[in-house]
Amino acid sequence: MLEETRKSLPEAVFIKERFEIPKVLGHIQGNRTVVSNFLQIASALRRDVNHLLKYVLKELATPGEIKKSGALILGTKVSASRVNEKIRLYANEFVLCFECGKPDTTIMKEEGLTYMKCTACGAKNVVKVKI
Repeated sequence: MLEETRKSLPEAVFIKERFEIPKVLGHIQGNRTVVSNFLQIASALRRDVNHLLKYVLKELATPGEIKKSGALILGTKVSASRVNEKIRLYANEFVLCFECGKPDTTIMKEEGLTYMKCTACGAKNVVKVKI
């Protein structure tokens, strides 16, 4: 009976991917890399821009800053694929729930530890990576 009901449901119900991280848009300008949609990426991840910036700069081992226009300026030439990879790693560590895999999480600090609490399943896990 359960199998018959599952067959009658549309396939879209079984797709778990509703969360899409925007790809990096930018260009290389001299010895620097300009990421023009960095604020949009932070907004899609629902995280503080400075937290994401600190993580990306640490992982890429490069200096950088956000200009008034909202663009991220990296101090070295970095390929878009490397920046995308670091942002994906950030999402795995700080955005996606360790239990259910959904992006409906918030970061909170208690007693000197950083926790990630999922509003979808209620899981509360310690964030292992420190920034």
